[in-house]
Amino acid sequence: MREAMSLALEAWRLGEVPIGAIVVKEGAIVGRGFNHPVSAHDPTAHAEIMALRDAARTLANYRLPDCTLYATIEPCVMCAGAIFHARIARVVFGAAEYKTGSAGSVVDLFSEPQLNHHATIAGGILAEDCARLVSGFFEEKRALAKSIATDKK
Repeated sequence: MREAMSLALEAWRLGEVPIGAIVVKEGAIVGRGFNHPVSAHDPTAHAEIMALRDAARTLANYRLPDCTLYATIEPCVMCAGAIFHARIARVVFGAAEYKTGSAGSVVDLFSEPQLNHHATIAGGILAEDCARLVSGFFEEKRALAKSIATDKK
């Protein structure tokens, strides 16, 4: 999770919401990604999808059945769909996402019996640290916006 957190800082440096993800197989990182939909002009450039793409390239396979995905924030519905298609075995996330979370916070797609793939889910790993990354980012943005507004007066 700490590696995913360091990738989240890469997103922050780009001015993107700081979310990071890695894919691990047999103890080795095979995929890395961080959130950058704004700078990539790509609505699918979420950390989890970028890590899945990287892992698929590394392993030369779009299926990742013996892999674990670690993400700093609970995956959204789009990322859950990609996780299902990749056949990820296990998802480990840091902080819950109470607006878009698909692993129990808003909806729980991973326990939906009609879906054809079910990953094991573990949430709350380094949750406070992961949540602080996102909240710190938005606090910084709000402070900057306030400073700009004050300077205009």
